[in-house]
Amino acid sequence: MTSAVTQASTWTTLRRGLSMSPELRSGLAGTLGLALLATAGRVAVPVAIQQGIDNGLRAPGGPDLGVITGIVAVAAVVLLATMISAYLMNVRLYTVSETALAGIRTRTFRHIHDLSMLHQQSERRGSLVSRVTGDVDQMSQFLQYGGVILLVSFGQLTITTLVMAAYSWPLTLVVYAAFAPVVFIIRHFQRRLNIAYGVVRTHVGTMLAAVSESVVGAAVIRAYGVRRRTESRLDAAIEDNRTAQFKALRTSVTSFTAGEWASGLATAGVVVVGVLLGVGGHLSVGELTAFLFLVTLFVQPVQIATEVLNEAQNAIAGWHRVLDVLDQQPDVADPGDDGRDLPAGPIDVRFSHVHFAYPNGPEVLSDVDLAIPARTRVAVVGETGSGKTTFAKLLTRLMDPSSGQVLLSGVALTDLRFASLRRRVVMVPQDGFLFDASVADNVRFARPDVSDEDLYLTFAELGLGDWVDGLAEGVHTQVGERGEALSVGERQLVALARAYVADPDLLVLDEATSAVDPATEVRLQRTLDAVTRGRTTIAIAHRLSTAQAADEVIVVDRGRVVQRGPHGELVRDPESVYGRLYASWLEQTRAA
Repeated sequence: MTSAVTQASTWTTLRRGLSMSPELRSGLAGTLGLALLATAGRVAVPVAIQQGIDNGLRAPGGPDLGVITGIVAVAAVVLLATMISAYLMNVRLYTVSETALAGIRTRTFRHIHDLSMLHQQSERRGSLVSRVTGDVDQMSQFLQYGGVILLVSFGQLTITTLVMAAYSWPLTLVVYAAFAPVVFIIRHFQRRLNIAYGVVRTHVGTMLAAVSESVVGAAVIRAYGVRRRTESRLDAAIEDNRTAQFKALRTSVTSFTAGEWASGLATAGVVVVGVLLGVGGHLSVGELTAFLFLVTLFVQPVQIATEVLNEAQNAIAGWHRVLDVLDQQPDVADPGDDGRDLPAGPIDVRFSHVHFAYPNGPEVLSDVDLAIPARTRVAVVGETGSGKTTFAKLLTRLMDPSSGQVLLSGVALTDLRFASLRRRVVMVPQDGFLFDASVADNVRFARPDVSDEDLYLTFAELGLGDWVDGLAEGVHTQVGERGEALSVGERQLVALARAYVADPDLLVLDEATSAVDPATEVRLQRTLDAVTRGRTTIAIAHRLSTAQAADEVIVVDRGRVVQRGPHGELVRDPESVYGRLYASWLEQTRAA
């Protein structure tokens, strides 16, 4: 039962892969035609040998050099045509396969980006990256190497069979009888290889994920002195991959050996039966010699096919993993042309009985029901794990509620086109992720048309002009991968500048000043007062200064909104949730 399902899965994967890649199907008949021509020269050699022996060397009256010269000339022309056909076939196949796989790679990459943060967090990033890189590369190698071999082998088998049958159908039956068991053996091992290489591709993704984590987390590994434990994890992932590869290759070698046995049996059978036919006058010396050459041409693609089967199953396993990603339906989907744009003007916010729970987990937010007027500066506060960041992700539609609705200017987020939402709503995350480029390029990520002069003006307006001037190359200073050439606080400064030039109508700050020093925080707070004026701003607050500067404070405790009001009013009750948070902030401030 399992084998039947696996076999069906293999053909289903192939059909779906081809349906997603029309470039592979277009012109397939022409490519096959070139493959047939590319093998004609190989078959022409045995035919030329047979004609040369029977009609040239064994001609009545002695060898006929004229006949031999004519046969050689014809064979040379055929071989030249074969070389040209092989060149054109390779160029055509390489071009088509690279074009098709580039489309698959692009589609997979974009689909991963369309998946929700929740789904992306459920898989290791290295494993997702391996779908776009390693798995597609495996498909590319097979199509460009194994694909050529399979096409040539198919053409060679077809033409060789026809020529062999023309010479002697009894000998042709002998050859097919010898290889008949190989067909069943290959079908059996194909099922096993499909399973084996599915395991291989999984372990490759796990290994890449482990390597990626070790490189990105190198500083933490050194700081905690856990190099040996990290090496053990990597060694285990590499060993698991090696073991899986070994099992797959062992299965492949077994099937290849079956082809070797069939080859020897076919050759021996042809010699024995051929000699008997020759003695009976049914086969000439030239025809028997040519047939032995043809057997070699027949055996070669069969043996190669068993070897290519190894790469084919590896590629199919990679294709299956890519299709698994593409089959994941985004649970946060862009309504596209069926959606709406945000109404012009300031944005107000409404949470209508919103509940949210992560898969297989308790509710993080419970019955959140509130309205935030346009152009209001709001601070959302609460203890760690109270649901503040989840509140921000729902507001920016990085995730959708389990139930209830989030509305901006009266329009449900699920009805808004992403283009309109992302243009008018900007979130500055706490980690302040930067790309491996310059400070200017990272700020221009929000608005590519911003000039250097406007960038310096932006930093000056944010009170960061002296900081930029202090950088080695000003706004053209390279920040390194993930911004690691800058401090955590400096990365947040660049992230704030990026949000500022985007000029959103709704600005969501996941405590974007949490990692700056007190002096910079004071300077930034004064600037943020000007930046946030006139637009709706919601800040996830971890610091007292953020809550004090807000028009209103929303207090979240264990997923519920328990208090709401200006800082001055909420602080009057020292026994309330906000009162306890305020006391904790004051204690930390005094300690600092």
